[in-house]
Amino acid sequence: MNLPEFRPPPGCRETPAWTGCGFRTGKTITRILSYEPGDSGWTEELTALHEDTDDENHYINVASREHAISRVKRWIASRNPVIIDIGCSSGYTLKLLRARLPEATILGADFIMGPLEKLGESVPDLPLLHFDLRHCPLPDASLDGVILLNVLEHIKEDAAALRQIARILKPGGIAAIEVPAGPGIYDIYDKQLQHFRRYRMRDVVQRVRSAGLEVVERSHLGCLLYPAFWIVKKRNQRHLNAPPDVQKGIVAGNMRQAHDSALMNLLMRAESQLRHLVYLPFGIRCLLTCRKP
Repeated sequence: MNLPEFRPPPGCRETPAWTGCGFRTGKTITRILSYEPGDSGWTEELTALHEDTDDENHYINVASREHAISRVKRWIASRNPVIIDIGCSSGYTLKLLRARLPEATILGADFIMGPLEKLGESVPDLPLLHFDLRHCPLPDASLDGVILLNVLEHIKEDAAALRQIARILKPGGIAAIEVPAGPGIYDIYDKQLQHFRRYRMRDVVQRVRSAGLEVVERSHLGCLLYPAFWIVKKRNQRHLNAPPDVQKGIVAGNMRQAHDSALMNLLMRAESQLRHLVYLPFGIRCLLTCRKP
Protein backbone atom coordinates (compact mmCIF):
# COMPACT_ATOMS: atom_id res chain seq x y z
CA MET A 1 0.00 0.00 0.00
CA ASN A 2 1.19 3.48 -0.89
CA LEU A 3 -0.10 5.12 2.29
CA PRO A 4 0.77 8.66 3.43
CA GLU A 5 2.66 9.11 6.69
CA PHE A 6 0.17 9.52 9.53
CA ARG A 7 0.89 11.86 12.39
CA PRO A 8 0.61 10.48 15.95
CA PRO A 9 -2.91 10.58 17.41
CA PRO A 10 -3.57 12.47 20.67
CA GLY A 11 -1.63 11.03 23.59
CA CYS A 12 0.95 9.23 21.41
CA ARG A 13 4.45 10.11 20.25
CA GLU A 14 5.14 7.28 17.81
CA THR A 15 4.21 7.54 14.15
CA PRO A 16 1.38 5.08 13.38
CA ALA A 17 2.12 2.27 10.93
CA TRP A 18 -0.49 0.27 9.02
CA THR A 19 -0.08 -3.48 9.64
CA GLY A 20 -2.58 -4.72 7.07
CA CYS A 21 -5.40 -5.05 9.59
CA GLY A 22 -4.86 -2.15 11.98
CA PHE A 23 -2.56 0.67 13.04
CA ARG A 24 0.45 0.01 15.27
CA THR A 25 1.42 2.88 17.57
CA GLY A 26 4.24 1.76 19.83
CA LYS A 27 3.11 -1.56 21.30
CA THR A 28 -0.58 -0.91 20.67
CA ILE A 29 -2.57 -1.94 17.61
CA THR A 30 -5.93 -0.32 16.94
CA ARG A 31 -8.30 -1.03 14.07
CA ILE A 32 -9.21 2.63 13.52
CA LEU A 33 -6.77 5.52 13.78
CA SER A 34 -8.68 8.10 15.81
CA TYR A 35 -7.84 11.77 16.15
CA GLU A 36 -10.69 12.30 18.60
CA PRO A 37 -12.79 14.84 16.69
CA GLY A 38 -15.26 15.36 19.54
CA ASP A 39 -19.04 15.34 19.65
CA SER A 40 -20.87 16.06 16.39
CA GLY A 41 -24.43 15.88 17.72
CA TRP A 42 -25.02 12.99 15.32
CA THR A 43 -26.42 9.89 17.01
CA GLU A 44 -26.62 6.17 16.33
CA GLU A 45 -30.37 6.68 15.97
CA LEU A 46 -29.82 9.10 13.10
CA THR A 47 -27.40 6.66 11.47
CA ALA A 48 -30.03 3.93 11.70
CA LEU A 49 -32.73 6.22 10.25
CA HIS A 50 -30.50 7.18 7.33
CA GLU A 51 -29.25 3.69 6.52
CA ASP A 52 -32.47 1.77 7.12
CA THR A 53 -34.37 3.96 4.69
CA ASP A 54 -31.70 5.44 2.39
CA ASP A 55 -29.36 2.52 1.96
CA GLU A 56 -27.02 0.93 -0.57
CA ASN A 57 -29.66 0.34 -3.25
CA HIS A 58 -31.45 3.70 -3.20
CA TYR A 59 -31.47 4.95 -6.79
CA ILE A 60 -30.16 8.41 -5.83
CA ASN A 61 -27.25 6.97 -3.87
CA VAL A 62 -26.43 4.45 -6.59
CA ALA A 63 -26.28 7.27 -9.14
CA SER A 64 -24.24 9.42 -6.74
CA ARG A 65 -21.57 6.76 -6.20
CA GLU A 66 -21.39 5.87 -9.88
CA HIS A 67 -20.89 9.50 -10.83
CA ALA A 68 -18.17 10.15 -8.24
CA ILE A 69 -16.17 7.05 -9.13
CA SER A 70 -16.48 7.70 -12.87
CA ARG A 71 -15.08 11.21 -12.35
CA VAL A 72 -12.19 9.97 -10.25
CA LYS A 73 -11.34 7.39 -12.91
CA ARG A 74 -11.67 10.00 -15.66
CA TRP A 75 -9.50 12.71 -14.13
CA ILE A 76 -6.87 11.17 -11.84
CA ALA A 77 -3.61 10.91 -13.77
CA SER A 78 -1.62 8.67 -11.40
CA ARG A 79 -1.43 4.98 -12.31
CA ASN A 80 -1.38 3.96 -8.62
CA PRO A 81 -3.40 6.67 -6.93
CA VAL A 82 -4.07 7.16 -3.23
CA ILE A 83 -7.76 8.00 -2.72
CA ILE A 84 -9.75 8.75 0.42
CA ASP A 85 -13.52 8.67 0.86
CA ILE A 86 -14.30 11.23 3.58
CA GLY A 87 -17.68 10.66 5.17
CA CYS A 88 -17.50 6.99 4.21
CA SER A 89 -20.14 5.85 6.75
CA SER A 90 -21.02 2.21 6.00
CA GLY A 91 -18.50 1.96 3.18
CA TYR A 92 -20.68 1.45 0.09
CA THR A 93 -18.56 3.88 -1.95
CA LEU A 94 -15.33 2.38 -0.60
CA LYS A 95 -16.28 -1.13 -1.66
CA LEU A 96 -17.16 0.07 -5.15
CA LEU A 97 -13.92 2.06 -5.35
CA ARG A 98 -11.87 -1.01 -4.53
CA ALA A 99 -13.66 -3.02 -7.20
CA ARG A 100 -13.37 -0.35 -9.91
CA LEU A 101 -9.82 0.84 -9.12
CA PRO A 102 -7.92 -2.25 -7.96
CA GLU A 103 -4.58 -0.53 -8.56
CA ALA A 104 -5.42 2.29 -6.10
CA THR A 105 -4.68 2.60 -2.40
CA ILE A 106 -8.04 3.34 -0.76
CA LEU A 107 -8.70 4.88 2.66
CA GLY A 108 -11.93 5.67 4.48
CA ALA A 109 -12.62 8.41 7.00
CA ASP A 110 -15.57 9.67 9.00
CA PHE A 111 -16.42 12.00 11.86
CA ILE A 112 -18.62 9.32 13.46
CA MET A 113 -16.98 6.32 15.12
CA GLY A 114 -19.94 3.90 15.18
CA PRO A 115 -20.19 3.25 11.40
CA LEU A 116 -16.38 3.03 11.18
CA GLU A 117 -16.30 0.27 13.79
CA LYS A 118 -18.89 -1.77 11.88
CA LEU A 119 -17.08 -1.16 8.60
CA GLY A 120 -13.78 -2.20 10.17
CA GLU A 121 -15.27 -5.56 11.05
CA SER A 122 -16.66 -6.22 7.58
CA VAL A 123 -13.58 -4.98 5.67
CA PRO A 124 -10.63 -5.77 7.95
CA ASP A 125 -7.89 -4.84 5.46
CA LEU A 126 -9.10 -1.29 4.77
CA PRO A 127 -7.34 1.63 6.56
CA LEU A 128 -9.92 3.72 8.42
CA LEU A 129 -9.45 7.15 10.02
CA HIS A 130 -11.57 9.03 12.53
CA PHE A 131 -11.19 12.82 12.36
CA ASP A 132 -12.78 16.23 11.95
CA LEU A 133 -12.23 17.42 8.38
CA ARG A 134 -11.77 21.00 9.57
CA HIS A 135 -8.61 19.79 11.36
CA CYS A 136 -7.54 17.06 8.97
CA PRO A 137 -4.44 15.18 10.24
CA LEU A 138 -3.20 14.05 6.81
CA PRO A 139 0.04 15.52 5.42
CA ASP A 140 0.19 18.24 2.79
CA ALA A 141 0.02 17.05 -0.84
CA SER A 142 -0.37 13.39 0.17
CA LEU A 143 -3.43 12.25 -1.85
CA ASP A 144 -4.32 11.87 -5.52
CA GLY A 145 -8.06 11.85 -4.95
CA VAL A 146 -10.75 12.79 -2.44
CA ILE A 147 -14.40 11.77 -2.58
CA LEU A 148 -16.68 13.99 -0.51
CA LEU A 149 -20.33 13.03 -0.93
CA ASN A 150 -22.92 14.94 1.11
CA VAL A 151 -20.49 16.01 3.81
CA LEU A 152 -20.06 19.79 3.54
CA GLU A 153 -23.69 20.51 4.44
CA HIS A 154 -23.03 18.92 7.86
CA ILE A 155 -20.07 21.25 8.57
CA LYS A 156 -20.79 24.77 9.79
CA GLU A 157 -17.36 26.01 8.68
CA ASP A 158 -17.47 24.44 5.23
CA ALA A 159 -14.85 26.85 3.87
CA ALA A 160 -12.33 25.51 6.41
CA ALA A 161 -13.11 21.95 5.32
CA LEU A 162 -12.53 22.82 1.66
CA ARG A 163 -9.19 24.44 2.47
CA GLN A 164 -8.13 21.17 4.07
CA ILE A 165 -9.15 19.26 0.93
CA ALA A 166 -6.99 21.58 -1.16
CA ARG A 167 -4.09 21.20 1.28
CA ILE A 168 -3.98 17.38 1.32
CA LEU A 169 -4.34 16.96 -2.47
CA LYS A 170 -1.22 16.64 -4.57
CA PRO A 171 -0.84 19.12 -7.45
CA GLY A 172 -3.18 17.81 -10.13
CA GLY A 173 -5.15 15.85 -7.52
CA ILE A 174 -8.90 15.46 -7.95
CA ALA A 175 -11.83 15.98 -5.57
CA ALA A 176 -15.31 14.66 -6.42
CA ILE A 177 -17.69 16.77 -4.35
CA GLU A 178 -21.45 16.49 -3.96
CA VAL A 179 -23.79 18.65 -1.87
CA PRO A 180 -27.58 19.08 -1.67
CA ALA A 181 -28.92 21.73 -4.05
CA GLY A 182 -31.53 24.42 -3.54
CA PRO A 183 -31.45 26.70 -0.45
CA GLY A 184 -35.12 27.54 -1.03
CA ILE A 185 -36.25 23.95 -0.41
CA TYR A 186 -34.56 23.41 2.97
CA ASP A 187 -37.10 21.31 4.86
CA ILE A 188 -37.60 18.85 7.71
CA TYR A 189 -35.39 16.25 5.96
CA ASP A 190 -32.47 18.70 6.10
CA LYS A 191 -33.32 19.67 9.67
CA GLN A 192 -33.58 16.07 10.89
CA LEU A 193 -30.29 15.07 9.25
CA GLN A 194 -28.54 18.14 10.65
CA HIS A 195 -27.80 19.98 7.42
CA PHE A 196 -26.59 23.52 7.99
CA ARG A 197 -27.55 24.48 4.45
CA ARG A 198 -28.40 23.52 0.89
CA TYR A 199 -26.33 25.10 -1.91
CA ARG A 200 -26.71 27.08 -5.09
CA MET A 201 -24.23 25.90 -7.71
CA ARG A 202 -22.67 29.33 -8.03
CA ASP A 203 -22.12 29.49 -4.26
CA VAL A 204 -20.40 26.12 -3.95
CA VAL A 205 -18.27 26.90 -7.02
CA GLN A 206 -17.17 30.15 -5.36
CA ARG A 207 -16.31 28.30 -2.12
CA VAL A 208 -14.27 25.71 -3.99
CA ARG A 209 -12.33 28.34 -5.92
CA SER A 210 -11.69 30.37 -2.76
CA ALA A 211 -10.17 27.25 -1.20
CA GLY A 212 -7.65 27.02 -4.05
CA LEU A 213 -9.26 24.42 -6.30
CA GLU A 214 -10.38 24.75 -9.89
CA VAL A 215 -13.64 23.31 -11.17
CA VAL A 216 -13.12 21.03 -14.18
CA GLU A 217 -16.70 19.71 -14.34
CA ARG A 218 -20.00 20.65 -12.76
CA SER A 219 -23.63 19.61 -13.14
CA HIS A 220 -26.62 18.43 -11.11
CA LEU A 221 -27.92 15.06 -10.01
CA GLY A 222 -31.64 14.35 -10.11
CA CYS A 223 -32.56 16.92 -12.75
CA LEU A 224 -35.25 14.69 -14.25
CA LEU A 225 -36.75 14.06 -10.82
CA TYR A 226 -36.61 17.64 -9.64
CA PRO A 227 -40.21 18.79 -10.24
CA ALA A 228 -41.65 16.00 -8.06
CA PHE A 229 -38.84 16.47 -5.53
CA TRP A 230 -39.57 20.22 -5.32
CA ILE A 231 -43.24 19.58 -4.58
CA VAL A 232 -42.39 17.14 -1.76
CA LYS A 233 -39.85 19.52 -0.24
CA LYS A 234 -42.25 22.47 -0.32
CA ARG A 235 -44.95 20.33 1.30
CA ASN A 236 -42.52 19.25 4.00
CA GLN A 237 -41.62 22.86 4.80
CA ARG A 238 -45.07 23.21 6.34
CA HIS A 239 -43.95 20.83 9.10
CA LEU A 240 -40.77 22.64 10.13
CA ASN A 241 -42.37 23.57 13.48
CA ALA A 242 -43.97 20.16 14.08
CA PRO A 243 -42.79 17.93 16.98
CA PRO A 244 -39.53 16.03 16.22
CA ASP A 245 -41.24 12.62 16.19
CA VAL A 246 -43.73 13.83 13.59
CA GLN A 247 -40.93 15.23 11.43
CA LYS A 248 -38.94 12.01 11.74
CA GLY A 249 -41.90 9.90 10.63
CA ILE A 250 -42.51 12.08 7.58
CA VAL A 251 -38.82 12.00 6.64
CA ALA A 252 -38.62 8.21 6.96
CA GLY A 253 -41.71 7.85 4.75
CA ASN A 254 -40.27 10.14 2.09
CA MET A 255 -36.95 8.28 2.07
CA ARG A 256 -38.60 4.88 1.64
CA GLN A 257 -40.71 5.86 -1.37
CA ALA A 258 -39.54 3.97 -4.48
CA HIS A 259 -36.11 3.57 -2.89
CA ASP A 260 -35.29 0.40 -4.85
CA SER A 261 -37.22 1.15 -8.03
CA ALA A 262 -36.10 -0.34 -11.35
CA LEU A 263 -37.83 2.52 -13.15
CA MET A 264 -35.99 5.16 -11.11
CA ASN A 265 -32.66 3.42 -11.64
CA LEU A 266 -33.32 3.43 -15.39
CA LEU A 267 -34.18 7.13 -15.26
CA MET A 268 -30.98 7.92 -13.36
CA ARG A 269 -28.89 6.01 -15.91
CA ALA A 270 -30.54 7.98 -18.71
CA GLU A 271 -29.76 11.20 -16.86
CA SER A 272 -26.13 10.14 -16.51
CA GLN A 273 -25.86 9.80 -20.29
CA LEU A 274 -27.52 13.17 -20.75
CA ARG A 275 -25.08 14.76 -18.30
CA HIS A 276 -22.20 13.78 -20.60
CA LEU A 277 -23.79 15.84 -23.39
CA VAL A 278 -25.15 18.95 -21.69
CA TYR A 279 -24.97 20.88 -18.43
CA LEU A 280 -27.99 20.08 -16.24
CA PRO A 281 -28.88 23.46 -14.70
CA PHE A 282 -30.88 22.25 -11.68
CA GLY A 283 -31.43 19.13 -9.63
CA ILE A 284 -31.46 17.50 -6.22
CA ARG A 285 -27.69 17.70 -5.69
CA CYS A 286 -24.78 19.79 -7.02
CA LEU A 287 -21.95 17.77 -8.57
CA LEU A 288 -18.43 19.18 -8.88
CA THR A 289 -15.18 17.66 -10.05
CA CYS A 290 -12.32 19.81 -8.77
CA ARG A 291 -8.58 19.80 -9.35
CA LYS A 292 -5.70 21.25 -7.39
CA PRO A 293 -3.62 23.38 -9.79
